[in-house]
Amino acid sequence: MDPIKKTILYVDDDADDRELLGEVMQKVTPEFKVMFAENGLHALELLNVTKEEKFRPCLIVLDLNMPFLDGRQTFERIKADIQLKSIPVAILSSGENPADKSFFGNQGIPYFTKPIKASDMESLANDLTTLCD
Repeated sequence: MDPIKKTILYVDDDADDRELLGEVMQKVTPEFKVMFAENGLHALELLNVTKEEKFRPCLIVLDLNMPFLDGRQTFERIKADIQLKSIPVAILSSGENPADKSFFGNQGIPYFTKPIKASDMESLANDLTTLCD
């Protein structure tokens, strides 16, 4: 992995949320690059291209409510792939489903709930960067 720029893959079908987190991450942690995918299928395509360790993201942030392949299905496919399963994952979702929170909580996966107030975005960006290797 490039020691100058660590990469976070943010998977969310909401373009506004992708843009907002990308802008905040760039402002708070300019040494991090944010790569985007609009759904789980697109994320898996990107991850297959970046399986070589030096191009692999140091963190995957997943929304849960997405078309084609939701966040939980995407998570399960990532963790089933021997080359990808070691990449840390965090959840950033508007979903309040207790079963989802329990599922991810039992696996030690950080779960952040949207919407996040603008005043809390910098704190979220810092929290996410600490999850990278």
